[in-house]
Amino acid sequence: MNKFAQKAPLSVCTAIDDSGSKFTGLNFGTQDYLGLSSDAEIKEVAKAVIDEYGVHSAGSSALAGNTKYSLRLEETISEFLDLGHTVLYPTGWAAGYGAIKGLVRPNDHIVMDGLAHACLQEGAYSATSNVHLHGHLNIESVRRHLRKIRAKDTTNAILVVTESLFSMDSDTPDLQALQDLCKEYTATLFVDVAHDLGAMGPGGRGFIGAQGMLGKIDIVMGSFSKTFGSNGGFVSCNSAAVKQYLKFYGCSATFSNALSPVQAATVTKAFEIIQSDKGERLRSLLMTRIEQLREALTAAGLQYMGNPSAIVPVRVGDEALARMVSRRLPELEVIANLVEYPAVAKGDARLRLQMMPAHSLENVQAVASRLRTAMDLAQVEYVRYRAASTDAVRPALAAA
Repeated sequence: MNKFAQKAPLSVCTAIDDSGSKFTGLNFGTQDYLGLSSDAEIKEVAKAVIDEYGVHSAGSSALAGNTKYSLRLEETISEFLDLGHTVLYPTGWAAGYGAIKGLVRPNDHIVMDGLAHACLQEGAYSATSNVHLHGHLNIESVRRHLRKIRAKDTTNAILVVTESLFSMDSDTPDLQALQDLCKEYTATLFVDVAHDLGAMGPGGRGFIGAQGMLGKIDIVMGSFSKTFGSNGGFVSCNSAAVKQYLKFYGCSATFSNALSPVQAATVTKAFEIIQSDKGERLRSLLMTRIEQLREALTAAGLQYMGNPSAIVPVRVGDEALARMVSRRLPELEVIANLVEYPAVAKGDARLRLQMMPAHSLENVQAVASRLRTAMDLAQVEYVRYRAASTDAVRPALAAA
């Protein structure tokens, strides 16, 4: 079901479904994990910078597109992650794709989690044919790949790619174990922190902070579109050479316009809020609502997946059933996203609920109840669909 937002992505908002009908519903379908896209302080910063700079960078970051705000944002991110150098990109996708495409040569190797984001996989396959997908979160699978590669190739580089929070399953790897393996096999660790940075962990530093890996990951890549109220992305590391290389060989930055001054300034303000008492309160409230939603789903007899995060996947299974559930949501006044193959494995479709601190306890309880209703109604339709499909096949089998 396509949905077109008619208002800001608040906890309750108005949308238009793919039939053209307008409806107002509980919004569990937007990636605004601390609700900063509508934050009053951030909007004030945006208005002031528009008056100062206008709305556009009007150039590549490799040429004249940088501003004092983009340079300040680079410094802010480097300090936040305890890494010396940061490069900005126009989107999170551009950061993931461009960094891998820029750093990896055709004879190099990439060892990547099989569930890594599409931008990471696209970047990998465009850079080298030596792409090795390992079992999801399977450290021993990573070790086997690294051992096999190094047994044949001691010269070319290996990039190990993972995410700190996987957005379809809401789970996370052992980052220390991965970094140790990279040191053992002379490889480089690349971690995408798009879905947890800012919204989770001590001081908002996500799972790299929670796992004591701040400043210890070789390369950290992230996005501003989940928690920081804007578009854009970044890559941070401790190598000045890598930063300079990416500025001119990371094609998705070099050949795109830089972040606008408005984007750079509002993201910087978001980092300030995230590190403040206000940010701590927002994260605490967010986690409270996450736990309440998981409890409400369990009480409703629905199966959620993964660990507590702003992403709460509700497993449905069969794609046909999942589509029937999804079609029921507008009439039940729910906005939520259906995820199915190829984004996830066949037969493992799910509704991906995404949380904000602005969700109330009543919102959380209501969405669980309405999803239960949608499932029950869809199950009846699904049984009829399967029966009709079976009846249609029988004559063909008999004729054969």
